[in-house]
Amino acid sequence: MSPTYDAIIVGAGIMGCSTAFQLAKRGLKVALVEKRTIGEGPTGRSSAIIRQHYSNELTARMALYSLRVFQNFEERVGGECGFRQTGFVVMVEAKDRAGLEANMALQRRVGIQTELLQPEALREIMPGVEAADLVAVAYEPESGYADPYLTVTAYAQAARRFGATLLQNTEVTGIRFRHDRVVGVETTEGRLDAPQVLNCAGAWGARVAMMAGVEVPINSCRVQVAFFRRPPDHETPHPVVADFINATYFRSETGNLTLVGLVDPAEADAVVDPDNYNEGTDFDFILDVGERLVRRYPAMERSDSAGGYASLYAITPDWHAIVDEVPANSGFFICSGFSGHGFKLGPAVGVMVADMLTGESDPEFDPHLFRLRRFAEDDPVRGQYEYSIVG
Repeated sequence: MSPTYDAIIVGAGIMGCSTAFQLAKRGLKVALVEKRTIGEGPTGRSSAIIRQHYSNELTARMALYSLRVFQNFEERVGGECGFRQTGFVVMVEAKDRAGLEANMALQRRVGIQTELLQPEALREIMPGVEAADLVAVAYEPESGYADPYLTVTAYAQAARRFGATLLQNTEVTGIRFRHDRVVGVETTEGRLDAPQVLNCAGAWGARVAMMAGVEVPINSCRVQVAFFRRPPDHETPHPVVADFINATYFRSETGNLTLVGLVDPAEADAVVDPDNYNEGTDFDFILDVGERLVRRYPAMERSDSAGGYASLYAITPDWHAIVDEVPANSGFFICSGFSGHGFKLGPAVGVMVADMLTGESDPEFDPHLFRLRRFAEDDPVRGQYEYSIVG
């Protein structure tokens, strides 16, 4: 006889583990099924930036909720998440000033601490920064970054404490239906039964959806980050920075390192097989982001390259997730396509999806914005900037 659960979650990244925690805490019998091991996939290699700068009230509220969880992680979840409060800075030129100010007004309405900085004040927060070309700078003093591996493994352990079953090195190979309703999954380790299946497979999300006969516009895309070792006179950790002018983001990392990546819509063009792609960094990428970093932080001209890596984003056409039951009333749910900015929303997403699966009549976060049919309705999630990843 097959093991029976209330819900089966496919994929044990931040979304799967956060949702498993929330469902198990509510008393549901949950199986969390991961083809590899916890933290081995893209979540464990996330840049793990915790910021609240979004263009939509829902995502801003989710980011604020999640920040409070990261700040009080041991109490709210248990274990360590490695949160570091460094502050977060958004730098824009003239064409983005109105969008920046509109976002800041929205964020203040929902309770986010954010302020507009003058170049002199920015230099106090980040000595050595080049600010002559900046038109506007937003600063979130409470934001920072976390340790992605610690975070996702802590969520998995917390879910287990509440009774969830974690099945690692177990690949889902099929979704089973009876009369248009989900009844379970097939895996490499045998059959599992449940009336609800949640697809949290991230970069593999479209592949898992097709097992249920559902086509979703989620591409698996290769993205890179590089590390540079800061020179001796700039070893103090600096804020997380989103630099729209140079189309980069960067943050401090342990070992006096600075981690750098791109804020570039063209990353959506780097579609790869998530099971077979180059996980190293390209020399040209390191050279490119290094030059961009030096333009903003001139002292880094004296830095040393410390390598890097490539990981995966699960990217949708509007760079926002799909969180929906598809088809309706089928018991098959999708929570995927967060397009590189899902980690920071992970705690709130767990609540959103748990409310959805349990039929909560007054959910904390209404998932309507993330419905699949928005693409057919030509009603994508829209932000204030051309860089949709920022939100």
